Amino acid sequence: MAEIDRQENNNEMASQNCIAISELHPNFCHPKVVGIIIGKTDVKSFPDRKNFDVDRFTFSFTLKDSPDFFINVTAWGNDGYINGLANTFSIGDCVTVENPLVSSKDPEKGDKFCPTTPSNYRLLVTEAHSQVCPCADMDIIDRMLPLVHLPVKDSGDFYSLGDIMANGQKLDGTLINILAAVRLIGEARQFTTSDGRKGQRLEVKLFDDSVPSFPLICWDRETIQLLQTLVARETVLFIADAKMSFDSFRSCMVATANSKSIITVNPDTREASLLFSYAKEVSESGALDQDEAPEDLPVDSITDVYTVSQLKQRAKEHPEAFFGITYSFISKLDLDSSVSKVIKTQCSRCKFQVSEDTQRCDSQLCPGRDQAFSATRGFDLLVDFTDHTGTVQACSLRGLVAEQTLGCTTEEFPGLTDAQRTALKWRFLLERCKIYVKILPSAKMRSGFRGVILACSLADPGEVKHHMSALLQRL
Repeated sequence: MAEIDRQENNNEMASQNCIAISELHPNFCHPKVVGIIIGKTDVKSFPDRKNFDVDRFTFSFTLKDSPDFFINVTAWGNDGYINGLANTFSIGDCVTVENPLVSSKDPEKGDKFCPTTPSNYRLLVTEAHSQVCPCADMDIIDRMLPLVHLPVKDSGDFYSLGDIMANGQKLDGTLINILAAVRLIGEARQFTTSDGRKGQRLEVKLFDDSVPSFPLICWDRETIQLLQTLVARETVLFIADAKMSFDSFRSCMVATANSKSIITVNPDTREASLLFSYAKEVSESGALDQDEAPEDLPVDSITDVYTVSQLKQRAKEHPEAFFGITYSFISKLDLDSSVSKVIKTQCSRCKFQVSEDTQRCDSQLCPGRDQAFSATRGFDLLVDFTDHTGTVQACSLRGLVAEQTLGCTTEEFPGLTDAQRTALKWRFLLERCKIYVKILPSAKMRSGFRGVILACSLADPGEVKHHMSALLQRL
């Protein structure tokens, strides 16, 4: 079947006067290749060996024209040509490369920094001899587009995040394949190196059914732009040749996408489909919301004070997690709802919500379905808080934080009378509170963000006056 597909691909290429990547050879005169870009590096510069005062510029991209074949293309030239060429196409675009030089790969030189390809050759593009332009043939484009969803490595050859955690520092310095879902996309940060070069960095949090959060770091602008278009919790990635390293500051393993890595978005594979289903299910269950650990920053170290409007503005301008204090009124606290709406029961392993009297997890993707059932119970409240500038709706108040706030345990609450629950509610409702909150981006919320309450207590009037005066002076 693969041979038939390859032959059909070659025939179609021939009809367009193009050469299939699988057929390329240095003996070809004026070759013409068409394919879809599945990887691309940033532009870099090097001193010219012959003219020390002149820099040469280069960048590479990886071109794919069939399920089995792809090839690296490197462009060389002056500043204007290379930067101009690099800005004309991106990952996912279909291009035609005319008259490149076909040369044998050199694994000891530049090719060791490029993605591993099945071709024995690489293509070199220069301003004087070659041309790269967008493909205008819609039939070819339609045929090429599905290729971006096919991993460049065996779809079953990957590490789960649990495998990585189990191996730990044994993987330090290695290149591995990873299949994982996107949990959170951070903010791209710009920086300037000591020698004046500008760069950028993006951190993405991954997850699967074995690990709730794992860092992936990206440095190339093209990769960052690709990842910034993705929808968190609704995207699965196959990362070929991710560089593994041990982060001593965080005391954990991290993955990095480098110049050898190829990222396939929402791979068309069975394994990716199963992970996508799990990601959707666990996201809808609310389990990912609860894993946004309040403990990742001690409450005592949070000092920035915000009004509600300032919280909203920062969440809008900087879509990444941040911490703050607000002196606001609790405007919604449904403690007098039924116990089942205040206290939720979850599977201990996958965090899927289950009914209180159940003895099993109904999630088809729970990693512990064949093991003895274990569940946890805890407060799961949605709280609104309001000040003179606005309202933050549906903030999570859960678990131990809820118990500490209310002064009531999960075990004690069901035994309270209706009158006692109402009295507990009015201890906080419409009262000014000092609220420590974590704000996180959320595609599911209309506001674009959601809040997690880390601590909450009735506010001291003197403290409120002091901080509100300071806030007014800053306005």
